[in-house]
Amino acid sequence: MRLPDIESALRARLAGTLPGLESQRRFAPYPVGPDWEAPANGRLAAALLLLYPHQDGVAVPLTVRASHLARHAGQISLPGGATNPGETLVDAALRETAEEIGVDPQLVRVLGELTPVHVLVSGFTLHPIVGITDRRPAFQAAPGEVEEVLEVSLEHIRDASRIRQGTRIREGVAVEYPYFDILGHQVWGATAMVLGEFICLLSEEGSG
Repeated sequence: MRLPDIESALRARLAGTLPGLESQRRFAPYPVGPDWEAPANGRLAAALLLLYPHQDGVAVPLTVRASHLARHAGQISLPGGATNPGETLVDAALRETAEEIGVDPQLVRVLGELTPVHVLVSGFTLHPIVGITDRRPAFQAAPGEVEEVLEVSLEHIRDASRIRQGTRIREGVAVEYPYFDILGHQVWGATAMVLGEFICLLSEEGSG
């Protein structure tokens, strides 16, 4: 699909009923203990799922988090972070994206919001904001925070053959987790859950 067609479709679908928690659960690690549904009093964070034109078609930027960070070190994430006092979710997502990968907020058109994801490890409720820009941004990874910006083709995200299954040991318990095998990286956890709902939204099942 061309970028204008995707923008038109997403505006309509984001304004309607979202695929929601059931589409996210397909990509949730298990066993996870408490339910994944976001609590009403969760600490707020926002991330930007940004669509832009790329030589391989429409793409989405993901970040490789620095290996020394206290939380989610080395993991693949959407650009984002905690909201500041008095800040809207959209403003937080745009600010964090500017700080982490150098995207000018003025160039982003916000299309809507996906279903929030409760991140059990950090206690944050992540609100994914969907945006679009007409040109490929001149990405600049924030030193000490982002090791690399991954430019991921939308077709790679939608390719079911890239969905795999892995196992990690957490506090002595084997945790199974679905992940996207993308550009040599495993994209799992909350990021995979957001992408899972997003590809469902783009599919025929997500359109109605």
